Amino acid sequence: MIIRRLCEEDLDQAAAMDSACFAESWSRQLLEESLKSPWNLMLIAEEEGRLVGYGSACVIAGEGEIQRIAVLKTFRGEGRGRKLLEALVKFSKDRGAGAMTLEVRESNIPARRLYISAGFLEEARRRDYYRNPKEDAIIMWNRSL
Repeated sequence: MIIRRLCEEDLDQAAAMDSACFAESWSRQLLEESLKSPWNLMLIAEEEGRLVGYGSACVIAGEGEIQRIAVLKTFRGEGRGRKLLEALVKFSKDRGAGAMTLEVRESNIPARRLYISAGFLEEARRRDYYRNPKEDAIIMWNRSL
């Protein structure tokens, strides 16, 4: 597996993956806008020329935010999400972030376990934040990068 920066040629695959992984997916246009933002980093996990995962983070005013981590279902549970998370945290630290945050669906237990194992703590909840299905978002922070 190779982790590298997402480039414009990857946007169609990334949009298809986002749609496959999330009920509330990001459009290709939103992904493209994110790619062009000077505050963002978008990475992909690639195997044999195929995009199997991607992640996005931004750093503003000394804080990082994990915006997305997606891994295709058939490639989950083998460390790809962890590698993407580690790379996004490193990027954020290198950009001066002293803390990072993220939000995750309450029912996404595998993701919550991953984030906890990486030093994130559950600190708050946004009631009924997600739609399709309606669900709370758990807000997590790692304040000691």
